[in-house]
Amino acid sequence: MARSKVIVGIYDYVVITLGVILFVMAWQCFLLPNNMIDGGLTGASALLSMVTGISVDIWYFGINVLLLILAWIILGRGFGLKTIYAILLSTALFRVLGSENMSWLWSIEGNALHVKEAILVPIIGGLLEAVGLAMIIMRGGSTGGTDILALIVNKFWPITVGRFYLYADFIVITLLILVPGHCFTDVVYGYITMGVCSYVLDLIILGKDSTVQVIIFSDRIAEIGDYITKRMERGVTALKAMGWYTQQDRLVLMVMLRRTELSELVKCVKDIDSKAFVTVVPANNVFGEGFDEMKVGLPRKKKNQ
Repeated sequence: MARSKVIVGIYDYVVITLGVILFVMAWQCFLLPNNMIDGGLTGASALLSMVTGISVDIWYFGINVLLLILAWIILGRGFGLKTIYAILLSTALFRVLGSENMSWLWSIEGNALHVKEAILVPIIGGLLEAVGLAMIIMRGGSTGGTDILALIVNKFWPITVGRFYLYADFIVITLLILVPGHCFTDVVYGYITMGVCSYVLDLIILGKDSTVQVIIFSDRIAEIGDYITKRMERGVTALKAMGWYTQQDRLVLMVMLRRTELSELVKCVKDIDSKAFVTVVPANNVFGEGFDEMKVGLPRKKKNQ
């Protein structure tokens, strides 16, 4: 048992390390060399620095320390250790990849990674950033900043990590137009990076656990229902329906499944009744046994009557 925990722990840190490398490459190899930006704590720290006159690094460090303390308390000790590791490693890699000695990796003219079409830079950067962040988050870590805040909020409210990034980064990137040296083009590129990162991040993190609602129309409902309940161990609801053309009553099956279980169900239906009619609809925020835990937010204090 102890040995298996050690192996899992080592695996976690290997994946986090690879994720940090991709995350830093997105910034230092693609976004920053092309004077492009994204949201996050770095952008927020720059805005606060303009308003208060306090340097960016002090804001960045101070906010990260505060969020790390909150994460340690709310999300657990393991989260804090992995996050500290990811923050220290990313800081070191930012310095290494940002040095002139590593400029051959930058996506600028004359280098192998140069991208001629400027519009592709935020797409590539957002993709690498999302994959790196997903690898880190799925192993229980974070790169700090809005990563920590997103997971803290997600613990209490049913908002996806990617969507939280979308909201937070939208505000930061929009305000960046007020920063000297930036123009509206930078903001637009930031929006593109933000959108790509948010979409891909949710696709990776929720891809395995996303849920679908399946409606099945068949003349062999009983056999299909038995397979779902006994072999797939999923609940099935039989709904009374009437075909308008035939004016005949019939039963229709409705079942909620993880997306990874969908292929098995489709194969089952096809084998039992090749003439069956099946509809599949993505379902968001499915709560209950076998799915996600209900999150309704922090309890509100009742007002005195």
